[in-house]
Amino acid sequence: MEELKIITPSIKLDQLVKFAGFSETGAKAKILIDLGEFNVNGDLCTKRGKKIKPGDIIEFKGKKYKVVFDEEGAAAAAAEENAEN
Repeated sequence: MEELKIITPSIKLDQLVKFAGFSETGAKAKILIDLGEFNVNGDLCTKRGKKIKPGDIIEFKGKKYKVVFDEEGAAAAAAEENAEN
């Protein structure tokens, strides 16, 4: 099972679909979700605003992906933000 790393405590399903590269745009992500292309923890999900958290399992096109928290990525993003301010 592949991992999808996120740097926030949660992410909306439509944002994850775009971030993970399952869709090139947010509009296409919405369409895929509306069409019922995603399962979240074994259940069909058509709610694009569904909060996805580390530990959740996303299924798309017969492949399963585990959402994990990327501590290094989160720390790097925080450091970059602090450097800008």
